[in-house]
Amino acid sequence: MVLDAKIPAGPIAQKWDKHRFEMKLVNPANKRKFDVIVVGSGLAGASSAATLAELGYNVKCFCFQDSPRRAHSIAAQGGINAAKNYKNDGDSVYRLFYDTVKGGDFRSREANVYRLAQVSVNIIDQCVAQGVPFAREYSGYLDNRSFGGAQVSRTFYARGQTGQQLLLGAYQALCRQIGLGAVKMFPRTEMLDLVVIDGHAKGIVVRDLVSGEISSHAGDAVVLATGGYGNVFFLSTNAKGCNVTAAWRAYKKGAAFANPCYTQIHPTCIPVSGDHQSKLTLMSESLRNDGRVWVPKRKDDCQKPPGTIPEADRDYYLERKYPSFGNLAPRDISSRAAKEVCDEGRGVGPGGLGVFLDFSDAIRRLGEERIRERYGNLFDMYEKITGENAYQVPMRIYPAVHYTMGGLWVDYNLMSNLPGLFVVGEANFSDHGANRLGASALMQGLADGYFVLPYTIGHYFASSKQFKIPASHAGFKTSEETSRARTNRLLAIKGRRTVTSLHRELGKLLWEKCGMSRSEAGLKEALNRIPLLREEFWNNVNVTGKNGELNQDLEYAGRVADFMEFAELLCLDGLHRNESCGGHFREEFQTEDGEARRDDEHFAYVAAWEYQGQDKPPALHKEPLEYEEAHMTQRSYK
Repeated sequence: MVLDAKIPAGPIAQKWDKHRFEMKLVNPANKRKFDVIVVGSGLAGASSAATLAELGYNVKCFCFQDSPRRAHSIAAQGGINAAKNYKNDGDSVYRLFYDTVKGGDFRSREANVYRLAQVSVNIIDQCVAQGVPFAREYSGYLDNRSFGGAQVSRTFYARGQTGQQLLLGAYQALCRQIGLGAVKMFPRTEMLDLVVIDGHAKGIVVRDLVSGEISSHAGDAVVLATGGYGNVFFLSTNAKGCNVTAAWRAYKKGAAFANPCYTQIHPTCIPVSGDHQSKLTLMSESLRNDGRVWVPKRKDDCQKPPGTIPEADRDYYLERKYPSFGNLAPRDISSRAAKEVCDEGRGVGPGGLGVFLDFSDAIRRLGEERIRERYGNLFDMYEKITGENAYQVPMRIYPAVHYTMGGLWVDYNLMSNLPGLFVVGEANFSDHGANRLGASALMQGLADGYFVLPYTIGHYFASSKQFKIPASHAGFKTSEETSRARTNRLLAIKGRRTVTSLHRELGKLLWEKCGMSRSEAGLKEALNRIPLLREEFWNNVNVTGKNGELNQDLEYAGRVADFMEFAELLCLDGLHRNESCGGHFREEFQTEDGEARRDDEHFAYVAAWEYQGQDKPPALHKEPLEYEEAHMTQRSYK
């Protein structure tokens, strides 16, 4: 396998513009000859499908939800970054680029990140034109606020529901194209396989989740916009349906999987309350704009009501350790700091796995009404879940799995190593390195869909010899038969354990051995136990119901079966990377003051894994990371 990132030559600020000029175009009259399959309808998928259809391509869009509006992008709360510099506080495209590269602990691709910063300004303009109701100042200008890892205000927001409002904008653009007949929408339809003919991605095999029917769809290109794999940990802030299946099936057909061990633990989530939970809830990072994070200085005070603990006995540990960034330290650093104080026995709440997020200072300074305007829906959500009024007592928060920076490998054009297979949004690996900064996920999803893919996919069509393959081709029939056999096998096991119990056991193992911190011994233990658990799954799972009906247990079983395989790759990647960087924190590799210690000499590369076949170890390929603009240094937010 050859990994050619296809990064354009020239100064970094000119690469994208130069590349856009040099890319070949498709005659408008010829675009209708190309069929594009888009899998996923969140921000990346909906914006891709709508924009490609607007350009004139024939688009089929698939999602497993009953409506594109239920995509997980809707759950994003805090905001979206853009280098608009409305506050005149020193922001610029270059600063957003540098903050993102540094925030990713120098493990992202420079050229991709710079392009992301460049198009960020276009995203806001487009969304405003769509009617997205961003918050505004009294003057009428768009308001923005700060997020972790930045010392400027560049995060545009719509109260605590930015993702929802952005998704509504993309959804209405998608609906327009559906109404025009340019997009054919397939809700409640799940991709089960990628069909590769003569080395090119030429279509997909899907299952109708209502009828159970398995069918094939051919296209000239396939776009995966299927999100991340955080649910491999069982408990995460992701929607329950989020899964790795589409990406994993593409991996098993030859697409390289990059940096799977780069998983993000978000520091601002509602703590676990018991074994009954099936998911966790994110409290937006935006809350750390006004909330102060603290724990008692003494273990003996941890069970006291927070209001009875005097100021002198509180440890505002983020402000103490990182005075320059304070409560807006990046997510990976803030999460580890919370774990550290809880491991010291100073955590609060049931089980001692919590820290306070306190708004009392902000309420005194700004008034409760101002805080309600900014975060009212988040405070309401917190009260509904915990029964506590955060205007009166501090919130309790703790880190939880939230986002995955790893994903399918793509080049600068967002195409995988399989010609014709494009990957956008969280499903690819490209922009965030080992740690994503807050409010950058929405930015990347919309940048890929609105402003990058529409150019690069046309270049692919215009510059490479295309051949049409019908859905009746033998390659599709073989994939259909394989998918049916897998479904029938799951239903025939009739074991004694539920899918949930096996998924929970896998997730607990990953959280303990490959979660917020990892060690060589722990990763090796996980790699020994995962195959045994996978064997237990295939011999003892009980999948209820039938195939020819709506069967959510069967859907879930298929996704967990893929998690059982993917988990091994995740741990293998974590074991081979003998360094700490961003969200990948190996206990053996830390500085004297407990920060991540990178090894740039040996690990400044993208780790891209190639599937070699069942029961064979994957092959590791390396894409060297070269930094011509950002100087690789030990990150410091102190």
